[in-house]
Amino acid sequence: MKLATFRSGRRGTTAAVAVGEDTYIPLPYASVGSMLMDNGWREVAEDAASGRKAGAVPLHGAQADLAPLLPAAAKVICCGLNYGDHIQEMGRALPDYPTLFAKYADTLVGASDPIYVHGSDKVDWEAELAVVIGSNLYRVDEDQALAGIAGYTVANDVSMRDWQNRTLQWFQGKAFDATTPLGPVMLTADEAPADFDVYGYVNGEQVQKGNTSTLVFGPARLVAYISQFTMLRPGDVVLTGTPGGVGMGMNPPRFLSDGDVLTTEIPGIGRLENRIYLSSTNDPGTTAPTLSTTSTTKE
Repeated sequence: MKLATFRSGRRGTTAAVAVGEDTYIPLPYASVGSMLMDNGWREVAEDAASGRKAGAVPLHGAQADLAPLLPAAAKVICCGLNYGDHIQEMGRALPDYPTLFAKYADTLVGASDPIYVHGSDKVDWEAELAVVIGSNLYRVDEDQALAGIAGYTVANDVSMRDWQNRTLQWFQGKAFDATTPLGPVMLTADEAPADFDVYGYVNGEQVQKGNTSTLVFGPARLVAYISQFTMLRPGDVVLTGTPGGVGMGMNPPRFLSDGDVLTTEIPGIGRLENRIYLSSTNDPGTTAPTLSTTSTTKE
């Protein structure tokens, strides 16, 4: 089953939907994140997807109306240096423990949203599998962590390398507002394969290709580790890291230019396609990005 967060207008309300073959089927929740807080979410979604078609929205051409999958995620935790080839291209040794950093919900944008970057000319790409948490997880083992994963989605940890490399801490180069696309859908864990292919493209040129079987810390191990020091709750998201092929690892390094189209794809889940706008040539102004307002449906 695939679930998404639908947006009515650029700054409109949002609603969770089940994704059918050619329709979005409305669900009584403001987003996938709020949906996961209901213990009975699966039954509600399965009932809608299996028969209740009233109010379905045609799927064709609706990609632009997808909000970030989890527009108000309480915790967005990311793992860096988690694929062997990416670790090598960055000139580092295999880690004994995950390299973690955090983002805010303000960083998240939808599957087709433009990405505006102010104040950086070294904007890089990082195609990633993201894990969506479906239950409270605290100090769990890997089996419990696996059972607590609601599903999987696609992300790109767009990174401002000049800011990232100002200090030994990565946070400032990873947490720019409205720069991390997340979606287009969540594939529920019961339908997920053992491993995923992860692809990244710039203007149609493939720059990244990896498979999650080569992760140093797989999803369950990563989630279990994080749960040892912080409670993970329904609607939280964990980005699992990026395979080789990032721009900073190229010789010479390569970064995104104004107008470039960044595509992130995981077969079986879906694709993100986001156009990049750099402030040096297309400044969106000083107004801070805002999250979509939520609907008055069930929280």
